[in-house]
Amino acid sequence: MVDNAMNSTEDKTEEKETTIENNDQQTTEANVDESSKKLQEIQVKYDELNEKYIRLFSEFDNFRRRTTKERADLLRSAGDDVLKEMLPVLDDFDRAKKAMHASENITSAKEGFDLIHNKFTDALKKKGIEEMQCIGVEFNPDLHEAITEVPAPSEDMKGKIMDVIEKGFYINGKILKYAKVIVGK
Repeated sequence: MVDNAMNSTEDKTEEKETTIENNDQQTTEANVDESSKKLQEIQVKYDELNEKYIRLFSEFDNFRRRTTKERADLLRSAGDDVLKEMLPVLDDFDRAKKAMHASENITSAKEGFDLIHNKFTDALKKKGIEEMQCIGVEFNPDLHEAITEVPAPSEDMKGKIMDVIEKGFYINGKILKYAKVIVGK
């Protein structure tokens, strides 16, 4: 009987060990299943974020290309409106040239050229281009380019602009072209 009792105790111990092993195996399987689910969730989240990143990057790249193309188009066509304003002036010059060759009256040709000049300067003013007023003004190297110096006819003209070789122009208040001038000394 002692043998039976020992066998029974051994059997119970083996059963307990088997139960513990089964529980450990179930716990391990549960942990693996839980880890696998978490890994799948993380993979899904990663895939979503990666997809968003790729789309955002593509959108930005498309935006950059579109902006570059628009900027290039703008630079190419920036002067179009100014040139369109100048075409009627060119037509007037052509008509004046024909009229000058056909007419002996020089006074009417002068008046025609004055009208064309006024039309041209008005077209430039509409686009923000203004002529620098230089004669009699104090020489300023930030605005003027001195070509030469000549003796001033009076003391008050020393350091002032005596004559303009090439006019200077502003565009919307900024210097477009520096005036080339003669300064009194």
